[in-house]
Amino acid sequence: MAAVSIAFEAPETTRGVCPSQSRPIDLVHLAHQTMGDKSLEVEVLQMFARQARRALQDMTGMDAATTVAVAHRLKGAASAVGAFKVSSAAEKLEADGGDAAAKAVVGAAVIEAENFINKLCR
Repeated sequence: MAAVSIAFEAPETTRGVCPSQSRPIDLVHLAHQTMGDKSLEVEVLQMFARQARRALQDMTGMDAATTVAVAHRLKGAASAVGAFKVSSAAEKLEADGGDAAAKAVVGAAVIEAENFINKLCR
């Protein structure tokens, strides 16, 4: 009887981060935002991927003030879809728009999210 009760107990989740939060896109967050509508999720992710790629292009060769503004927009868009790595990287770039290393981290995070989105949308 003890084996039955163990089998149906809720698993312990004291290990830390939820698996969905370790991905480039937190799919649980996205599902909450889209109320579980899968076609809307795909549409929102594709729109975000285009917007994020455009943000990278807009930051290329721009002054620090413009970079800060673009990073701010990217941070908000990324947070909305659950691209928390992109959001975090954009937040750091927003703090110092002239930091080339922070800009590179944003670029890497966007590419990772974009690749993840492309795999999901196949």
